[in-house]
Amino acid sequence: MLHCPRTGSKVIITGWTFRICGTLTTCSALIYERATVQQSPLGRSNLTSNTLKAVLIAVFLTALGACSSQVTVNAPTIPDPLVDRIPISVAVKFPDTFEHFVHQENVIGKEKWTIDLGRSNTLLFTKLFDAMFEEFTVVDDSVDPRDLPIDAWIEPSIDAFEFSVPSQSQTPSFAVWIRYRIKIFDSGGKQFANWPISAYGKSLSTTLGGDDALRRAAVLAMRDAAALVIMQMDRATGISSLNRETLSKVAASPEPAMPEPALPETAPEESQTTASEDTTNETG
Repeated sequence: MLHCPRTGSKVIITGWTFRICGTLTTCSALIYERATVQQSPLGRSNLTSNTLKAVLIAVFLTALGACSSQVTVNAPTIPDPLVDRIPISVAVKFPDTFEHFVHQENVIGKEKWTIDLGRSNTLLFTKLFDAMFEEFTVVDDSVDPRDLPIDAWIEPSIDAFEFSVPSQSQTPSFAVWIRYRIKIFDSGGKQFANWPISAYGKSLSTTLGGDDALRRAAVLAMRDAAALVIMQMDRATGISSLNRETLSKVAASPEPAMPEPALPETAPEESQTTASEDTTNETG
């Protein structure tokens, strides 16, 4: 509420909904309410209509500049992966920045977007790894995976998050790009693989509202990453080769004896040809 101490007039702020920055956003509008007007030596006074208009315009522009949207992404639903489990025991450690990822960005200096992925990534990758590996467990920072009886441990992260809105792309679509990175370590803690994954999702704003369209695009990008993990992870990283049982058998098996070199065979005797002398007697 704005109050004029000189006249006793006041302006009350209330919530109206405007279509600003291309999305439905709740901004502040002003409603002038005339209260008890005090008399002054100059006579009855009040806020003039021009003054009120100026206040309305100033507050409206302030609200326009502060136009913002916040999108919270829940865990995407995916069907249970129908894959053969990789016969290894795996632990995964989710960094805090992965488990509580939030991206903030100003678009062309007008809109401020906040995309909160929350624990959606953690829930998604937990479901994936649980379906992909024969044994799977999640550990926190208090546990050293090298102390566990496992074949490998995994640490996923997010390298980059980008998005575009219709005002940028001049299309009716919201798009999201997420670049994940999956690091794999052997049971001794030595890095075995470092695999980047680029995922993409797009959603039409004509079908959904702005916030819902961006949320849908983020979910589709996460599903894209899930499909890549299921189909390509072992081929790209070779994680199945870290099976300790297989490695121990290879280490315990004796090296095959080198065959003794074969002695050279005796060369056959060369046949010699002797020219017979011509002993013809000459008769005179």
